[in-house]
Amino acid sequence: MYLSNLLVLFWEFFKTGLFAVGGGMATLPFLYNMADRYDWITKESITDMIAVSESTPGPIGVNMATYAGFNACGVLGGIAATFGLVLPSLIIILIIAKFFEKFDDNFYVNSAFYGIRPAATALILLAAINVFTLCVFGSDTGGLSVNWLMLALISVFTALIYKIKLHPIVYIAIAAVLGIVLKL
Repeated sequence: MYLSNLLVLFWEFFKTGLFAVGGGMATLPFLYNMADRYDWITKESITDMIAVSESTPGPIGVNMATYAGFNACGVLGGIAATFGLVLPSLIIILIIAKFFEKFDDNFYVNSAFYGIRPAATALILLAAINVFTLCVFGSDTGGLSVNWLMLALISVFTALIYKIKLHPIVYIAIAAVLGIVLKL
């Protein structure tokens, strides 16, 4: 049973790594889908995963795969999920590197990337909407219960980040301190 769980973890994150074009945030729709089908993660824990992944070194997608895999099957689960996520990129990059000069000015490759950009943007936008919904409305979006404090904090941070160009870690640190103070 444990080995089959590791294989399922690997396969699910392999598919995520293969199709989540656009960076770590583009993995979120895949994670939400996994949360619907498996008990490794919940939709609520994805928000926590984003917070932890954004505030730790390394790519967010890798951090989230490691976190979900670890929750499911411990250290080996973290390794299986992470390896599954990065393997497609590794394979694709090796293939592209082998034929780089042929792809460099290829009309079809450039056109494909032109077409992929809107899809990647949509995946990232959907992830942002899901995180926003969880933050402001909680896990139950059926009601009209609005977390006004969370909405105010999102608005303040959005304005600050737009107006005052500080390193992202500064905003993450401020938000962490605010989270601790407000939960006391």
